[in-house]
Amino acid sequence: MYIPSFNKFEDLQQVIGFMQRYSFATIVTVKNGIPVATHLPFIIKRQDDKIILSSHFAKANPQSSGINNSSALVIFTEPHAYISPKNYEKEANVPTWNYLAVHAYGTCTLLDGEEKKGALLKEMIACYEQDYQQQWDSLPADYKSRMMNGIVAFEMIVDDLQAKKKLSQNRTNKERENIIQELSRAKNTNEKDIADYMGGL
Repeated sequence: MYIPSFNKFEDLQQVIGFMQRYSFATIVTVKNGIPVATHLPFIIKRQDDKIILSSHFAKANPQSSGINNSSALVIFTEPHAYISPKNYEKEANVPTWNYLAVHAYGTCTLLDGEEKKGALLKEMIACYEQDYQQQWDSLPADYKSRMMNGIVAFEMIVDDLQAKKKLSQNRTNKERENIIQELSRAKNTNEKDIADYMGGL
């Protein structure tokens, strides 16, 4: 990912927090020389010095068949906002877009068997809807077994993490304040979130 020096997102804990907040991400792999992608919810963990991403495909998804030991790119992005040149002090300017994005590269490994799949699903339930755990536990064993048989679970250890915050860091304080005020008044949640990120720099 192209990252100018002033757009670097360098605080690792903040980067992980961003990934966890916007954890519905896009996984990209290459099959027969063609990039393929799937949109999946991820569990993001930091264990010792490793960042581990976990998720699962539907078994019917063709991308799942080649995932084991394959290199992948997982893209976390959101929020984003159009930035109008009316916020700038000089007329000779053009529009741009502010956003945050993280690209995580690594090698995927299958989580085979009901025990490993069950452990992943328990983590995902705890992350996305903890109250559902009781309902899941009460479901018939054969039903849960069929559901787990229909997924391909995997994890990816990140070996390259590229993170970017494009938040008008190259603009004057006055211009940045203009942008924050405009985005804060917007009805769109994305724009308000960008204003909050800009205010936190």
